[in-house]
Amino acid sequence: MTAKAYPWLTAPIPRALLPRAQLEARIEQLLASQNMGVVATVGPEGPVASPVEYYHHGLTIFFVSNRNAPKLRNMERDPRISFAVFQPLVGWASARGCQLFGTATILRPGTPEHAAGMEVYAWQKSATDLGRGFDQPPHLPLIRLEPTRIVYTEHYLRKDGYAPRQVWHREEG
Repeated sequence: MTAKAYPWLTAPIPRALLPRAQLEARIEQLLASQNMGVVATVGPEGPVASPVEYYHHGLTIFFVSNRNAPKLRNMERDPRISFAVFQPLVGWASARGCQLFGTATILRPGTPEHAAGMEVYAWQKSATDLGRGFDQPPHLPLIRLEPTRIVYTEHYLRKDGYAPRQVWHREEG
């Protein structure tokens, strides 16, 4: 049976890959259109997934963590993480998200790296909600994820003859 609204969803699934620049642009647009993601860490008893507010610079993700949070303790023990971002699903034609894989770098308050990361992390947006001023960023660890691999899924790509699942790898060199 062929769907009337989205016949390209019922056709054979294309296998064509997007050119790298187009794939990166689509991933960045998705990251810019959302601000909540799920970070998955490796805990002593198995995986732990935590929703977090994030901001990005290019394909690099930044998020904060309370000092006593299980996710921070997990990343201190094993810095391998995955991070998922997705847009709300309205139907298969709108299915879109990505998983970023890599090693977390914990940036400690008071370091130049933390200060630089806080220029990306828009902490001022939640300062009012939390009853804080705008003169100082939060004195919390900032986590930076520079992914080595990203699995991007967008079913609307099928309409243009591209595979709905695309894989990006960081170029070495």
